[in-house]
Amino acid sequence: MHVGRAMLAASLTVAISLGGGGAAWAAPADGTGRAAVVARTSLPDGWNLTEAPSGFVLSWHPDQPVRTGDAAVEFRAGERLLGRPGTTADQRGFQLVIDDVAARDLTGLQVRAAGRRLDIAVDSTASRGGTAPPARAAAQLPANPVDPGVPGPYSTLSGEYALPDVQLPGFAVPVEMRGYVVAPQGTSGQRPLVLILHGRHPTCYQGTAEPTTVWPCPSGWNPLPSHRGYERIQQVLASQGYVTVSISANAVNAQDGSGLPPQDAGAQARSSLVRLHLGRWADWAGSGRPGAPDVVRSAPVPNMSNVLLVGHSRGGEGVSRAAVDSLTRPPAAQDGAPGTVSWQIRGLALIAPSIYSHNPAPDVPSVTILPSCDGDLSDLQGQMYADATRGVGRGFALHGVVFALGANHNYFNTEWTPGLSVAKSWDDYPSPHDPICRTAAPTRLTPVQQQNVGATYVAAAAATFVAGNDQVRPLLDGSGFRAPSTDPATVLSHAVGGNRTRLLVPDASTVVSGPGARLCEQVARSSTPAWCGNSNSPHFVPFAPVVPEAGRYAVEVPWTSPGSPVTLRPPAPVSLSNAQSVALRAAVPYGSPGTRFDVAIADSAGRQAILGTTTLEPFPAPTQTSDDWAQEVRMPLTNAWSAGLNLNAISSLVLIPRAGESWARIWFIDAWGWRSGTPAPQAVSLPRVDLGERTVQEGNSGTVTYQVPATVSGSGTGQVRVFVVDPVTQVATATVVSVAPGSTTIAIPIAVTGNTQPGDGRVYVVAVKAVQGVSVGDAYGLLTVQDDD
Repeated sequence: MHVGRAMLAASLTVAISLGGGGAAWAAPADGTGRAAVVARTSLPDGWNLTEAPSGFVLSWHPDQPVRTGDAAVEFRAGERLLGRPGTTADQRGFQLVIDDVAARDLTGLQVRAAGRRLDIAVDSTASRGGTAPPARAAAQLPANPVDPGVPGPYSTLSGEYALPDVQLPGFAVPVEMRGYVVAPQGTSGQRPLVLILHGRHPTCYQGTAEPTTVWPCPSGWNPLPSHRGYERIQQVLASQGYVTVSISANAVNAQDGSGLPPQDAGAQARSSLVRLHLGRWADWAGSGRPGAPDVVRSAPVPNMSNVLLVGHSRGGEGVSRAAVDSLTRPPAAQDGAPGTVSWQIRGLALIAPSIYSHNPAPDVPSVTILPSCDGDLSDLQGQMYADATRGVGRGFALHGVVFALGANHNYFNTEWTPGLSVAKSWDDYPSPHDPICRTAAPTRLTPVQQQNVGATYVAAAAATFVAGNDQVRPLLDGSGFRAPSTDPATVLSHAVGGNRTRLLVPDASTVVSGPGARLCEQVARSSTPAWCGNSNSPHFVPFAPVVPEAGRYAVEVPWTSPGSPVTLRPPAPVSLSNAQSVALRAAVPYGSPGTRFDVAIADSAGRQAILGTTTLEPFPAPTQTSDDWAQEVRMPLTNAWSAGLNLNAISSLVLIPRAGESWARIWFIDAWGWRSGTPAPQAVSLPRVDLGERTVQEGNSGTVTYQVPATVSGSGTGQVRVFVVDPVTQVATATVVSVAPGSTTIAIPIAVTGNTQPGDGRVYVVAVKAVQGVSVGDAYGLLTVQDDD
């Protein structure tokens, strides 16, 4: 079953049960101190509402079990987020503790995960965007001169180690320390280390029975070996000279949605587990080598200053947090790893990753693989590993995103693939008749093809970030090359960071002019005119439960007046003097073929040059996955040099719609000055912010201002954006807060007014996101106001 985080929504008189109930949002009481509760008979089939000492338990039992996956499950009443439930005692349903105020308005009940409905059958007989492949199919992309998917010269050895279990904060049951090692033979000297962390999947299996998610496994059941599912990746890397280890996290998977702390979908626990293994490998690389497991002593000595972390699904968020935690240690009370860091993480390879916190490691290079037929994390939230780094760190780290057409979520892991796994497994795409993404669709990759994509692009990350081979970078940064080892797959890429200089990233200061064009908000209420109007783009994935989310903008350019320019102006002229090209990212909606436009720039003296023309084609669009992904357009500055533009003072970017349907449009994401090469990322320890929780009494009168716990560690200056979600209206208000040198906290004040009316407690959800020069660990906090009447 999916087990989501048991937090993140607010309510009046909320209660968080130890069995997995989350918090709930609700409307005010009716003045009597108790709301009128919806009769159980009025709830939809499968739903139940029962009274509990702390309020009510809202539960949902589906007709068919919902299998364990990586997307967080949400209960909603219409557009209201009630909360993220835990599992019921029988492991076949979900339950959420709500108060009596929330219980009186349960109309429009829904169950969602990563934006898709779990409680209704979907219409899977037709896609949204036809079956034609995009214009830049694999056969049309030139082959990259270096193919990282080609095995190297070394033979390999393999084996497994098992160490004593470890106790992690917030978990009742200890976590296993198991690793599957594949390493090269016949090498000399120390070799780079690659550590792989799998995602959230069932933990125990028995024959052909449906796997379950408990830990430890019951008698007669076996641990499901998810960590053994990346053999293809490990063999390719080991043959190229890397020592690889894939670690097990079954105990984390069984406990990260139980309703107990931690409330971050297990990201901190996974980080601790990763760093515990890294600490052991660091010891085995030195004085502890004689006592290392046999397979470790048979492998080359690892070079702990040259480490690549690989994470699949929630494992992606886990290794990203490990990168953050390796630069600035998390608060000791929430961390299960020792404080000493004796390794250096050079890069991240993230496969269909989650990122609930929206706070990646800004100065650690990364490549993110997004599968176009992901039926689990179908909102493709991993896009935020690139988008959410813009402006936060130094900007030298390359963050590439690889869009793999026809790949699903599970098949990157052979232990999650039917016919290859020891346990029962499945195709995660939920619509068996979808013409784009169903199992047998011609646009779907086979498991072997998909695993080749995974191995090749993880190896590309290793070659680029660890080995420093700049000849592989064009596969990751939007340069438009293919790796022949992945044929016939169509794999596209775009990127931020690296050798890019900012031309225009839309924000509140961006000036937009031209027929119908507008600056729009990526995350807002659908009824708000400022909303971009696209809930199907991974670039617009919400930072739940923050709506609206201040600071996130795009520019919508319609095709109502072809030939009429649309001008986008940054707040001040920028320099492109060191650039070779302008690289922009733009998304085109499904069903809008042949969207052609010119790209031009102008300097502060009014001189303008058209750099070139491009045509964007939509992707084949399934019914269940967010596929309005931005394609990178690269325009050389040749015409700007010829026209005599002052490249030190570029004042505007101009888009001129040409061919396309009258209703066509694009969403402009950002634009950069680009040049070849991969600069050193210059990762440094940034000041770090972690939020906490506080419970206070409401009081009978007067107003008291309380501070939400916020810990600042490390040193330096920066800014974060703090969101406070109103518990009644659910509207998020935002404040940009500066982190001062030497500060140990930031101010998050919330005024609470007391009264003598019963049933008037409330919970404020607080979320924080890095703006500039700050890293974020625990991104969510709570202020619980208990009703004392």
